[in-house]
Order: sequence, then structure tokens, then C-alpha cells
Amino acid sequence: MTHLPHMPMTTLAVLCACCLSTACGGGSDDAPAQPLQPSVTPQPEQTVTITTVGPNAVSYWNEVATTVINLPAAATGTAEEQRPNLAVDLATVHLAIYDAVMAIAGTHRSYAITPSSGSASASQEAAVASAAYQVLLGLFPSRSAQFQPAYDSYLASLPDNAARAQGLAIGAEVASGMLALRAADGRSVVLTAYQPGNAPGQFRGNNPIGRPNPFIKPFVLNSTSQFRAPGPAALGSAGYAADVNETMSLGAANSSTRSAQQTEAARFHTEPPPLFWPRNMRNFAMTNRSVAEHARLMALIWVAQADAQNACFESKYYHQAWRPASAITLADTDGNAATTADLAWVPVVPTPNHPEYPAAHSCISAAMAEVLSGYYGTSKVSFDFNSTVTGSTHHFSTTADLVSEVQMARIAGGMHFRTATVDGAALGKSVGGWVLAHAFQPR
Repeated sequence: MTHLPHMPMTTLAVLCACCLSTACGGGSDDAPAQPLQPSVTPQPEQTVTITTVGPNAVSYWNEVATTVINLPAAATGTAEEQRPNLAVDLATVHLAIYDAVMAIAGTHRSYAITPSSGSASASQEAAVASAAYQVLLGLFPSRSAQFQPAYDSYLASLPDNAARAQGLAIGAEVASGMLALRAADGRSVVLTAYQPGNAPGQFRGNNPIGRPNPFIKPFVLNSTSQFRAPGPAALGSAGYAADVNETMSLGAANSSTRSAQQTEAARFHTEPPPLFWPRNMRNFAMTNRSVAEHARLMALIWVAQADAQNACFESKYYHQAWRPASAITLADTDGNAATTADLAWVPVVPTPNHPEYPAAHSCISAAMAEVLSGYYGTSKVSFDFNSTVTGSTHHFSTTADLVSEVQMARIAGGMHFRTATVDGAALGKSVGGWVLAHAFQPR
């Protein structure tokens, strides 16, 4: 059994400083493929309980990569060093890991890169380490001090034999191909200065974050607009009034209708996504499943999250809807007799600086729920998440429970309207379904 070396860690404060600046090849058709119908009568779904058994090659390099990506942006260097994007960069790392492992295990089709040196006798652990290391070296060369010691220690923990040499060669070849595939991914798009809206319903923020996301090349989607959300409720509609009045009541700092549990959930889900999601999703790669299975699952997770994030922000900047803080204080301008302005209204937790619709947390949580349900063959997946904001742990009995909690947390936090959470979840589910249907398939 390989004993994984200790990974050098940066401080949480440094990570948070970076995270605050980061947003919370596909098929030819624009509709998700239809699942095959079972040939026998389905049996009652069994609950899959996620139990961690300790780190392995995939989870270890996920943690190393997360730490490197989350370092503060640099003024010079590669596009990734200047504009790190956790979901996108971690997806790139895990795609290289996946293709390298599949060149050895051969259980599923490659994502994009089939190395010339594939061998069933090669070390999968060495291939994982080499693929991850070489991608990090290509994306973040000036940060090598953060991952070179981890790589050296990891290699020293593996037997120095032909299997290791073969694995290292496979990982390096795949990483080179993946870096070429993702070069100039669109994050460096030059955008004009943002002009906040001033008409009723328009987003009011200055210098909002996540504006390049819609221009980043998708991993599996055909385009970031493929599943564009239909749009927020019309200002004069009953649905809009219901949205405003619900968030006005539940999400106010001085709310008398929000429960203590809802307040805690709202705060729980305010941990910066580049910290929250990698740490909690890593548990799914620390079970008793094989290296190959963990490599596939983490590729599914991070490709779906990256594509869902960027598709969500495409919808956000297409619709550019105002946040509750604007909608409620300016309700006397919306032309809806069922809303009333409250100039003193403030949300219970800070509102992120990007348009309201659709809700990004809902986009991402629903994409995660969809790929987890697809991977395990059931939505009855039992798992725990924790948050450094509240210091608490939440248990989820199904993947749908996660999506529901996130939706309510964003409403009770005063950051979103219900329509944005519902439509965000629909977008995320569509992205997750598309990824499941169009990538990482069995041979």
C-alpha cells in the first residue's frame, strides 16, 4: 500500500483572499441524450452511503491542485496565473488524470487524449501524479514551489520500477495534449468597462465578477448558451411579486419569519465556492473504490461544475437582473402594485457582486446532484458537507436534498429570488445530464 506524503498547505487566509475574486468537445445536438429504458423491472433503489477511507492518488492530487489554483492572482505570468478559475483549472487537471488512468485501466473511453505509450502494466498512481504535476507546471509555472515538493515526495513513495516509469510517461504525454487542447481557453477575453443598469429590473453592481466566464471554451457543452435560462419573472407579474415578497420577508437582516435553521443554512453556504466545493467533493474520491473509478468520478464532477458555472454566468450576463437589495429598495419603480419599497431593507448575508438570475449556487449544486445520481445510479446518496463559515456539518440523504437546501439558503440569505434558484437548478441539471450522456462512457 502506498503511503501518501504530507502535502504542504498554504494558509486559509491566503486562500480566501483569492477565492473572493472567483465566482461563486460535445455532441452535435442541443438536447440531452435520452437514457436507455431498463430491460427488466427496476428494483427499489438502494442508498449509497459515502464513507471515506483515507486519501489516494486522485484525492491527494486534487488537494494539491486546489491549493495551487487558489493562490492569489498574479499581475504577470500565464493566463491561469493572472486569472485563475478554480472549476475550469481543476477540471483540466482531472481530465488529464482521467485520460492517463484510462490509458492503463481501459474501462472507459478517453475524453480527448490517447497516449501512444498506453500500457496495462503501468502504475496508475504514477500516471495520476505525472498528469497532475505536468498540467500544474504548464498552467502555473511560477507556483511550482507549492507543488514540486509534493511531487518529489509522492514519487519517492512509489516503487522505482518499470511500471512507475511507464505511468510517468503516460501522464506526461496526456498532460501535454490536454494543455494544448485548453490553450487560449477564452478567459483572457478583453471586455469593455461594465456599465451598470439604471432602469427597473437591471443589475446595479459596479465591476461585477465572473464576466469572462461566458467566453471560456466549454469542456463538453456545445456552447455556454446551450441551456440558457429563460429569464426572470416579468416585473409586473404576480410571480415577480411573489418572489420579491418572499425574499423581502425571509432574507431581511431583521427578519421575523426566517427560522434559526434557515439562518444557519444561509451562512453555511456563504463559504467561498473555491474552498467549499473542492473540500466537500473530495470525499467522493476517498472511498474504497478503485483509482480508475475515482478518476472518472472526479472528471465528471469538475467538468460538470466548470461547464455549469460558465453556462450560468452566460445566462446571468445575458439577462442582467437586479438583486433583491435593489428590487426591494426600488420597488416603487417596478410598476407592480403588489410590491412595496423598503428603503431600509438589507439582506442577512452579503450579496455577491454579479447579476441575480439565475442563481449560481443552484446551477452548480444541481449539476453536482445530477452527475452524482448518474454515477451511482440513484439519487439516494447519503453524504455530509461541512462549512468553515459556521463550523457545522450538514447531512444529506439524497442528492435532491442538497439542491433544495441550497435553494432555500440563497432565498433566506436575501441574495436571490425563488425563480432564480429554480431556473438555476434546471440549468445545472441539464448541464449535468449532458455531461453524463456525452463523455466518460464505457468502452
